[in-house]
Amino acid sequence: MANGYPENKEHKGIVFPSPIFGPIRSRRLGISLGINLMPADGKLCTFDCIYCECGFNGHHRPHLKRPTRAEVAAALEAQLLHMQAEGAMPDVLTFAGSGEPTAHPDFAGIIDDTIDLRNRHCPNARVTVLSNATMCVKPVVHRALQRVDNNIQKLDTVSARYIHLVDRPTGAYDMEAVIRALCDFQGHVTVQTLFMKGTFDGES
Repeated sequence: MANGYPENKEHKGIVFPSPIFGPIRSRRLGISLGINLMPADGKLCTFDCIYCECGFNGHHRPHLKRPTRAEVAAALEAQLLHMQAEGAMPDVLTFAGSGEPTAHPDFAGIIDDTIDLRNRHCPNARVTVLSNATMCVKPVVHRALQRVDNNIQKLDTVSARYIHLVDRPTGAYDMEAVIRALCDFQGHVTVQTLFMKGTFDGES
């Protein structure tokens, strides 16, 4: 984009703490406790979006492994107990961070654990997933996303050319299959899109 981050090749972005970060105040969601299923030292994503706040994938190659399902549950419960003692509970438990959360091999089980911990410690909080929709075509991921309160999936365009220019999938990407999977949520989904203008690598 002209006069923006994508043309600044030195921009390294940020890496979120893992597996728990925050809480932070979100304009959309309220007090959000973040759950990052990526390695603590890097970024792993099925897209390499030119506008990602975490920077390009190549700038943060991780050396550590993803947190395990057990590690995520233990860290989440510890933070919830801490917040409970402080008298400030989160409005949402948000899967986000340095990459695509639904790509974690134990994503479905982690959702089960998170819902259970939410029910026990902060029943008014909503479980939220911020996803790029690349993995919702997988039945096990799709079923897990049906169980969360806020299923927020990204679809920047219905142009395959645009997706490969801007979102830059790191593997096979079937846009029509993604759209069908989004429709299969039967309304239990919020689709988010980034509107922008400018050029990247000489293309607009």
